[in-house]
Amino acid sequence: MNSNILIVYGSSLGNTRFVAEKLQSLIQKADLKGANDVSPETIKAYSTIILGTSTWGVGMLQDDFETFVEMLVQQDLSGKTIALFGLGDQQNYPDTFCDGMGKLYELLQNKGVKFIGEWPADEYDFASSKAYREGMFVGLALDEDNEPDLSDYRIEKWAESIRELL
Repeated sequence: MNSNILIVYGSSLGNTRFVAEKLQSLIQKADLKGANDVSPETIKAYSTIILGTSTWGVGMLQDDFETFVEMLVQQDLSGKTIALFGLGDQQNYPDTFCDGMGKLYELLQNKGVKFIGEWPADEYDFASSKAYREGMFVGLALDEDNEPDLSDYRIEKWAESIRELL
C-alpha cells in the first residue's frame, strides 16, 4: 500500500476533523493535517491527497478550506490521486447538500488529477448537490446532523474502497 498519503480537513465544529481522524486510523500510513497547516511544499510531498470539507450556508466551503483551496489550485497537481469527503445537511440544506465537496471537485477536475472514491447516492434524501454526478457522489457524503448513525459504516466502507485503489 502507498504510504505517501495526506488527509487534509477543514473543520469549524469538529465533525470533519473527527471523520478525518477516523479515516486516518482506517487508511494506515496516512498523515493528517488541518487545512491551515498545509503549505505548497506539503502538497508537493504527497502523491495521494484526501480532502475533507463541510458545506456552510448555501453551498460554501468551510472557512479554512477557502484559503487552502486558493493555494491548492496554484500548485502543479498533475499525476496526483485525489479522494474527497464532504459533510452536509440533507434536511436543512437539501438544495446544496455537500456542495463544498462538489466545489472542490470542480476546482480540481482540470488539474491533471486522478479522482478515486466515488460513493453511491441512492441512500440519501436531497434535492440537489454539486457533488452529485450520474447517480454517484464524487466522494464520500456524510450527514452528521441527520444521519450520524450511518457515518461509521459509510466511513469504514469508503476507507476500504480507497485502500483497494492505493
